[in-house]
Parts: sequence; C-alpha cells; structure tokens
Amino acid sequence: MRRYLALVVASLACLAAGCSSGSKPAQPGAGAAAQGGSASARRLIFLTNGDDPFWDACNAGLQEGAKEYGIAAKGLTVVMEKNNGTAQGQIEKLRQFASQSDIAGVAISVIQADNVAIIEEMKNLAAKGVKVITVDSDVDRARFRDARPYYIGTDNIVGGRLLGAAAAKILASKNVASGGYVQFAGFTDVDNARQRMDGFKEAVGAAYTELDRMPDQMEGAKARDNVRTALVNHPDLVALVGIWAYDAPAIAEVVKERDVRAKTAVVTFDAQAVALEHMADGLIAAMVVQNPFEMGGQPVRLLVALIENDA
Repeated sequence: MRRYLALVVASLACLAAGCSSGSKPAQPGAGAAAQGGSASARRLIFLTNGDDPFWDACNAGLQEGAKEYGIAAKGLTVVMEKNNGTAQGQIEKLRQFASQSDIAGVAISVIQADNVAIIEEMKNLAAKGVKVITVDSDVDRARFRDARPYYIGTDNIVGGRLLGAAAAKILASKNVASGGYVQFAGFTDVDNARQRMDGFKEAVGAAYTELDRMPDQMEGAKARDNVRTALVNHPDLVALVGIWAYDAPAIAEVVKERDVRAKTAVVTFDAQAVALEHMADGLIAAMVVQNPFEMGGQPVRLLVALIENDA
C-alpha cells in the first residue's frame, strides 16, 4: 500500500525586529505592472532572486497588498523586479535603485546570504533613506543582521525539520531503516536553502546519511541532470530532497524516467502546479508548502509602516 504524506507549513507573516529567532516576521515592468498611483508616485520594489512561477503567486499578493493598504492614496506604487538568478544581477539592480530618487522601499529575496557586495548595496540604499527589508531568503543573520531591520518569510529551519520528519516516517513505512539521500537547490549558500537542508538533516535522523548537496544555479535542465548524476553516483539512494520550487518537478520527472519510484522516496518544498500533478501520480511522497501570496502582501504593509514611522 502506498502512503503519501502532504505537509503544509502556514509560512507567513512572522514579523519581529531583528528576527532574533531565525525567521520572523530598475525600471518597472521587468516582472510585473505597478499598482495605482500617478507618474510622480514613489515606488516600492520587490526584488526576487530569480524567475519562477512561485514569484507570480507572490506578485498577485503584492498587487492585492497595494490595494488593501491603500498605497495609491499615500503617493506610492509597487512593482516586482525579477532578478536573473545571479548575485551580480541583484548587485546591479540595487545599484540602479540607489541612483533613482523615486524609490521609497525595497523588499529583496537575497540570492547569497554571505555576499558582502549585496549587503553593502542594501546598506547604501538604507543610508539614502530607502526602507530595505528581506523576504523569503534573508542575509546571514549572524554576520549581517544590521543590513535590514526585518525579515518576512518561512521559518526555514522548522520547514526543513518538518520535511525531514516526514521523510523519516515514509522511509520507515517502506521498511528502509538506513541509507543515503541527496538534497537539491538552486544555490546551497542561500539562506533559505541552507536552513531547509540543515533542518532536514537534523530531523530525518542519523540513520540516514546526507551524501551531497547539489546546486543547479536555477536552471531546470541542470536540476534534472543533477538528479540523474546523483542516481548514477549513488545507486542505493533511498531519498531525493527538493529544496526550491522547480526542484520538485525536476526530481519527479527523472524518477519516472529512470523508473526508481519504488526504491526512492521523493520529498520536496513548494507547490508548483505541475508538482502537485506529480504528487497525485505518486511521484512525490511529501511536500512542505509556503504561502507566496502572503509573502507578497505583507512586505507592502511593512514597508508602508516603515515609511510612516509606524513599524
């Protein structure tokens, strides 16, 4: 009997100054249309780490947040800017924002938690009076907490632990008492990826060995190739762990292609539409899901509060 465990993490709106417990609460048009306001309105910008359907859902929340919090009446507009999946892309966009006088606030999903150049550009914006927060993926809090006052997003350590606990139960139900697994993400040094992987490793237990963490630079073809490589390098793998949204379908497609579903448990993050189809087909056994819509709406609320000195 096949048993599939769906786990949902209600991820959002953990807001707290400094985020002491881990996770608490360009030109327009690159990723979305601005909401309301006049040509002279000041802009709020949401800068992603890359391009993925996850951000489309987030942008829907961003635009709804603009309406809910009445930013047009406050002389503000909001726009999503999609980064090209590189640290240099974020650096260049942040520098561009610093040269534009109409930008009032920036929410950024940081692509490399330890990238000093990104941190410095965030601080440069703040020094110019722009309100800067992080969303979805934070800076390295141990080193760069002063780069932003707030982080909005999932508690990724907890999310990783939930997925690890689910994987342990699934493997136990298959009478798999030990074995190796590989984790897949766009970048293994991004804050949210690192925390999810660490949380998974902690919760799945010492009986299961992490054999590798494989980055794919947010390229779908490479994500699938990484899974193929992992299956070749480690023929006795008992689990494949997808950390970012597109990793789930990439893993599922290769598992089906190589016909290893019976011996390999697939557990993932984020509910891409195609990933849900794969789950219904039995190719994904467990999924921890975030709330990208709220991840778009809450930054609008927070940035407006910061601008109005009401945070």
